[in-house]
Amino acid sequence: MIFLTKNKYRLYTLKFDEFYIKCSLGKKGITNKKVEGDKKTPAGKFRIGSLFYRKDRIQKPKTRLRCIPIQPKMGWSNDSRFPNKYNKLINTQEKMKHEKLFRKDYKYDLLIPIEYNYHNAIPGKGSCIFIHLTRNYKPTAGCIAINKIDFFVLLKIINTNTKIKI
Repeated sequence: MIFLTKNKYRLYTLKFDEFYIKCSLGKKGITNKKVEGDKKTPAGKFRIGSLFYRKDRIQKPKTRLRCIPIQPKMGWSNDSRFPNKYNKLINTQEKMKHEKLFRKDYKYDLLIPIEYNYHNAIPGKGSCIFIHLTRNYKPTAGCIAINKIDFFVLLKIINTNTKIKI
């Protein structure tokens, strides 16, 4: 189990066994009442998904998670008008709002979906909650962001049964 903790300086860390990893999260904090676009990180205990990675930038990492290379037309739906595809991996050529996974910046060079509102997703309750990369620990739109070195450490110690408690 990965735990999100906050220290006396109001800094957040992910704790897994004896490892502590500095992280950033949603600009407006943590909530039990997540809604799409609120810039909050959802509270709760969640499974984590497969690792998505940019094989044109990073070699396939050593991990026990399933690894999926990010392709140019991959996206993650955040469009409430399409309930069957909401909070799911999609082809970006589909005519719906989405988060593009093949980005020009580095943030999604490595990402792991957090399975919040994932199975039987409720449109509008929040989507695209990932563990992804950061260099500056600025607040996110609701995701959890860690640096690249720590991400590789995390990948070595987690597995398909690992859960995250926020």
